[in-house]
Amino acid sequence: MKAFLASLLLTTFTALGVELPEWKHVQQLDIAQPGLIKLSLPADTLNAARPGLEDLRIIDNAGREVPYLIERPLANVAAARAPKHFEPCLDGRATVLTITTGLNEPLDGITLDTPATSFIKAVTVEGSTDRQNWQSLATGQPLFRQPNGASQLRVGFAAGLWPFLRVTVDDRRAEAIPFTGVRLYPTVAEPAPLEVLPAKLIERTDDGQTRLTLDLGAAHLTPATLRFETSDPLFTRAISLGVRQVAENAIMERVLARDTIFRVNVEGFPVAARLEIPLDVSLAGRELFVLIDNGDSPPLQIPEVRVTRRPVYAVFLAQQAGPYQILTGNPRCAAPRYDIAALAGRLKGAVLTSVAVSALAGNSSYRPAEQLPEIQDLGTPLDSTPWSYRKPVTLTRAGVQQLDLDLDVLAKTFDFRDLRLMRDGKQRPFVLERTTISRKLVPEVSTVNDPKRPTLSRWRLKLPQSNLPVTRLTCTTTTKLFRRQVSLFEEPTDSRGEKYHRYLGSVSWVRTPPATGATLELPVTTTPLTDTVFLETDNGDNPVIELTNFQFYYPVTRLLFKAPAEPATWLYFGNHEVAGPQYDLDLIAPQLLAEEKTPATLGAAESLKKAPWGGAAQSTSAGNAIFWSVLGVVVIVLLVVIARLLPK
Repeated sequence: MKAFLASLLLTTFTALGVELPEWKHVQQLDIAQPGLIKLSLPADTLNAARPGLEDLRIIDNAGREVPYLIERPLANVAAARAPKHFEPCLDGRATVLTITTGLNEPLDGITLDTPATSFIKAVTVEGSTDRQNWQSLATGQPLFRQPNGASQLRVGFAAGLWPFLRVTVDDRRAEAIPFTGVRLYPTVAEPAPLEVLPAKLIERTDDGQTRLTLDLGAAHLTPATLRFETSDPLFTRAISLGVRQVAENAIMERVLARDTIFRVNVEGFPVAARLEIPLDVSLAGRELFVLIDNGDSPPLQIPEVRVTRRPVYAVFLAQQAGPYQILTGNPRCAAPRYDIAALAGRLKGAVLTSVAVSALAGNSSYRPAEQLPEIQDLGTPLDSTPWSYRKPVTLTRAGVQQLDLDLDVLAKTFDFRDLRLMRDGKQRPFVLERTTISRKLVPEVSTVNDPKRPTLSRWRLKLPQSNLPVTRLTCTTTTKLFRRQVSLFEEPTDSRGEKYHRYLGSVSWVRTPPATGATLELPVTTTPLTDTVFLETDNGDNPVIELTNFQFYYPVTRLLFKAPAEPATWLYFGNHEVAGPQYDLDLIAPQLLAEEKTPATLGAAESLKKAPWGGAAQSTSAGNAIFWSVLGVVVIVLLVVIARLLPK
């Protein structure tokens, strides 16, 4: 078979010249003996190459291009099957589910369907070939669904050909729950290969939820599994995995998968844990973020996240032993078209070859090119007269810049559509990135209870500015037992100068022992117009609850752009009449996102003109004063005219 494949490969071999100065990176590999080579491409090779490996070239010791085939193994996922018969029944202090599989293939797992929303049970699974003699397959497996979104409804067991399954759900410690169906999972014959990926935990925040940012060490990888190392004894957590991507002329964060990790102990059964979750998604960038919903529990101690990836293989024929080269880093070359692609089916069975590949190095003959040369430094001219404010942007070095918008800009911009980067009267293209990163904002707090309504507790929360896009309010209490409806509102003034209630969000807050501390998580569903908001709750006939540690949170929004360090760049904002910009830069936003970025900073704001009427909440009082002044003058003029028309 090998001789046959080799003869076919020889017929497809082509001696093509490769212009080495066009490739930025080179790696060396030594082939001990000629023959069919199946090489696992290192992570740094995949990172240096383009996402589809269009610029990957293999060069032999004679300087000739060697045709190759790329193989990307992915996880074999068996489709869920419906059983032939499903029969639930109550048996004393247990729920027994009898399943006739109707399948002639091995099974290694099932998923139970239930409408119940909050429960935790222990499950035992048995298998039988005749429905008389039963063999234990799994004992004490946890089955749960929690209010925080964590759930575990799949039960795994030893693979086998089982015409009948019996699932016993322990109801001794809680009332029985209904089960409406079951899904069966056949065993995967050949699991896909894995390689360890040395990922680093580079950032962690614990603002209500835990956010971990993982640096995978390279882009263009396919993470297969993530295992969370933690010593916490008992927990259930809902997990979200996501990446940054370009959407609608902006960079957004997209959730790739949702899952659950847990370590639980159902009384009477051993502790069960699931700390590893699958992913199997190809990523364009090198960063992966993990969101862990802690609910009212303290954050998990996670010192490390272990990651595996799916390897990428290059299969080629080495005509002779000796040194070979792998070239990567050519952003403009076309993808190679080898006749070897027709042999893909025959080459998939090739045996992996142990070949040492050197670390990524610069090509000594490479001619350096400008970073993202296709990006024009400046765009079209723009008349900045309609804009109300501007801020200087400080750049420390040339290249791709990352600018976080400060509170002043966030308060005065109009849904970001009025943002413009300017230099010498011309626009500098940028991409807007909306992140899931939250930053904390501590308000000034005072108690403003109403003596006429003694059952109400009210707190005044003073923000630094009006129109801040806060999305969440938290506070804490040491009270252990209470139930309250908590509301957040403000009192802006209307066009007639009268105050009115404007509700911003509300939540039902319940705490029962043995809780020792409680945190209120109130979503702010409407952006405040003013800089003063009120938190209110009705205590009824109950003692007053004391609240402390008030904190607002707002999302981080960034601009990504390319610019030289000099001359000065300005950020213009504050124009409610303009539409959002349309830059061609979004066409290559993925490349912009993948580049190394330099943080840029904003200086003090310059007021270019008065804010337009209705453009911002802070102009409301001035607008009202002008309105009533003009109205008073009109009334006086009318009275004078009427007085002159009356007879003496």
